This record gives sequence, structure tokens and C-alpha cells, in this order.
Amino acid sequence: MIDTRFNGKVALVTGGAHRVGKAIAHELGARGATLALHYNSSKDELDRTVAEFQAENIKTASFHGDLTQILTPDRIVHEVMAEFGRIDILVNSAAVMMRTPIGEVTVEEWDTMFAINTRAPFFLVQSCREALKVSKGCVVNIADIAAFESWPAYVPHSMTKAAVVQMTRSLAKALAPEIRVNAVAPGAVMMPESWDDGSKQRIVDSTPLKRIGDAFDVAEAVVYLAAAQYVTGEVLVVDGGRSVRK
Repeated sequence: MIDTRFNGKVALVTGGAHRVGKAIAHELGARGATLALHYNSSKDELDRTVAEFQAENIKTASFHGDLTQILTPDRIVHEVMAEFGRIDILVNSAAVMMRTPIGEVTVEEWDTMFAINTRAPFFLVQSCREALKVSKGCVVNIADIAAFESWPAYVPHSMTKAAVVQMTRSLAKALAPEIRVNAVAPGAVMMPESWDDGSKQRIVDSTPLKRIGDAFDVAEAVVYLAAAQYVTGEVLVVDGGRSVRK
């Protein structure tokens, strides 16, 4: 049986203030991990999240940084190491998803998506490498089923997530045997608030398990990969069966 207790371990979770990142952080913290939560613009949500976690006796500290800035990953890692002295788990959860139909894509949108979704995770891993090597730690990247499908209105986003998948596989080989690197590829999880009921129902109808996923569906997958000592280079799809619906 896999031991999913993380007592004494430190987990750095990017985008940990809200939505999926918060759920991931909570599940790791509830199993004993000390949390280093990264956030950028969501300070109010971050404060509420930290208060909630601390009320559950989950040791939590926050670290601010704009992941579009090239020096941010290295700085955050140095700050976490200064605070806790170790990093055992890195979860690259922070991401941005923009609707960008062909003919309307701007360079700014392209650069922002690639900076946050692809460049920052890579350099966070690189900056964490020595700490993770010492702790025999692991990385869990958050990809997306968009990496495997063709979404005409989200081509740049899909490209960033396809890069995350390949990065996961390549880093798993490059960093073995000391560091494990895996990814979770969520499907329809926590629909955007701007979507109407009809759009949400179409997703439900086309999903074999007939529901939209919950953030904790993703978090449970992250917990498994963080604990599974003989698993590396894998991308665990969590999509209610959408990838096999045809």
C-alpha cells in the first residue's frame, strides 16, 4: 500500500491560493506536508486560504511572484529554502488559459501563456533540482487534456500544455534516479464562471462519467503521484473518460 503521509516534507505549490492549486495544497497539507504557497495577483484569496489551512493546523507560508518575469522562479525557490531548508515536492499548478481564435492571437497573449504555463515550470524544476536531489523528492506538473486534443480556439494554450507533457517525460529521464517527475492532465474540472448552463451541460453529456470534475479529483491524483515511489515519467489523465469517449 502506498504511504500518502508527508510528515516532515515541504511542498511548494504554485498558484496555491485558489481553485485547483488550493485543493492540491490542502490535500498535501492534510497529510502532513508543510506548504509553501506561491501566488501572484490573488492576495485576498491567498490570505483566506492561509487562514483556512492554519485553522486546520496545516503549517503554511506564502511566497509572491509574477511568473512572467524570468527571475521569479529562482527567487521563489531561494526564499522557500531560506524559510524551510528543504523542498520535497514541487507542484507546478499555476497556469493561464486564454481563448485565442486564430486570426486574433496577439504576441502578448502568446508570450504570457508560454511564460506561465511552460517556461516557469521548467525553470522552477531547474532551480529546485539540487534541493529535490538531496530530499529524493518529486515534481508533479499540471498539464491538460488540451495537450492531446485539437481545440481550434485554444491553439497556443494547447501548445503550452503539450510542451508540459514532453517536459515531464524528458525531465523524468534527465533527473532520475534521484528525482521523480510526473504530471496530471485534467479534463473538464471547475468550469469558467463565464460559461452558461448550456455549455456546461454539453460537457457533462459528452463525459462518460456524466459529471464535471472537482478540484479534489485532480488533488487526489497529485497525492498519488507524489507518493508513488516507482512511478516517473507518467501523465495521469483525470477527465471522467472524455479521452475515450469516441
